[in-house]
Amino acid sequence: MKYSVKENSLEEKKAFFEKNKRKMTENIMSLFKMTFLLTQSTLANGNVRTLMNSKEHFDVIIVEHFLNEAIVGLGHHFKAPVILLSSVISSVMNNYIFANPAPVSYVPSKGGMLTKHMSFWQRVQNLFMTGIFNLIMEFHHLPSQREIFKKYVSAGVELDDVLYNVSLMLTNSHVSVSDAVPLVPGIKEIGGYHIMPPQKLPDDLQNYLDNAHDGFILFSMGSTLQSKDLKPWMIDAILRAFAKIKQKILWKFEEDLNQLPENVKVMKWVPQQDVLAHPNVRAFITHGGFLSCTESVYYGVPIIGIPVFGDQKYNIAAAVSNGYAVKIDVSELREQKLTWALNEVLNNARYRENSQRRSRLMHDQPLKPIDAAVYWVEHVIRHRGTPHFKSAGLNVKWYQREMVDIFLFLHVMVTVMLLVFYTTVKNVLNLIDKKKANAVVRKNNE
Repeated sequence: MKYSVKENSLEEKKAFFEKNKRKMTENIMSLFKMTFLLTQSTLANGNVRTLMNSKEHFDVIIVEHFLNEAIVGLGHHFKAPVILLSSVISSVMNNYIFANPAPVSYVPSKGGMLTKHMSFWQRVQNLFMTGIFNLIMEFHHLPSQREIFKKYVSAGVELDDVLYNVSLMLTNSHVSVSDAVPLVPGIKEIGGYHIMPPQKLPDDLQNYLDNAHDGFILFSMGSTLQSKDLKPWMIDAILRAFAKIKQKILWKFEEDLNQLPENVKVMKWVPQQDVLAHPNVRAFITHGGFLSCTESVYYGVPIIGIPVFGDQKYNIAAAVSNGYAVKIDVSELREQKLTWALNEVLNNARYRENSQRRSRLMHDQPLKPIDAAVYWVEHVIRHRGTPHFKSAGLNVKWYQREMVDIFLFLHVMVTVMLLVFYTTVKNVLNLIDKKKANAVVRKNNE
């Protein structure tokens, strides 16, 4: 398998706004292609090779995990316990490492718009989506990661043995933002750990927000997606919708924009957390990245979501389901639709009430998330790993863990019993019919 990082990274970045038009399997394959390139280029990097050839000692190795399993091999190389760090919630991408249960009946796939409240057909869809992802993981993604591991880390060890020896995973999730789902002891939630105390804003920005007497709205599509890549007619429609409201707009836009409405300010970079902490903020227009949603909940700011790809659709669907967001499909980003969303969020108090209620939940924790993260890292170091957290599910095959073999056995047993019953009844009826026929013959002979 051969890909070029330079040839693909720019193409992928330009295509982000088109991902919502692709088929599910195309997006999944594109994701695996990207992570293959990143994993390979990381382990092939000169600085990484130098580090691996050194005699450095580490008490623990923390790896941000996102379909980059081969990098977990650094723990084996340096003979140190490994902690995974996930910037999002636990999912099909990492549950298998810990044998973490995620029943498709109520745990939705993170790549779609399903929520925990699923109808019968939505559960069928969830089963199909999860199954497709698992199949591609098993027969395409993991074999390629094993190749990278063999090439750059160790040819004499199996990647699977290294993966299933991971000590812990810290996930940037919390029930205030994400659904309550089963978690084995090896998965610890530290949602909001990345949120720092607000810093002083630049004077011009501070004055602009302080003077927003009717409030202001923050608009940012994140760091990977960029507003400048929106189609020109979309940008015009957005500006026309903004001109209709009295609130000020702070828009992270990566290029200069001309002929702006009086209430719109454009900045090429915005200190997002510090702006969301401002008391005058009324709403946040976002692509729905998990970090952005977490920050919005932390500060109790309602959301207008414009999800494009990946987990963004699920994040916004969950926010809508929990009553602190409205959603606009990027393909439907028109003046009328955005005007409706702005009026709905600004004039309906329930969105702000729900977001502030969620904010109180996030703040009501026994430890600050960053302190919890420090505790669990030190726990792993103190005990040189966490075999006491290992689920017995890691000791059985997937089909045993999911009870597939039991269901097949029961199916065979029921089938055999029905066949025996059917054969017995058929033979009894045939015997009865035969006796009746013989009786008729005897009667006729008399």
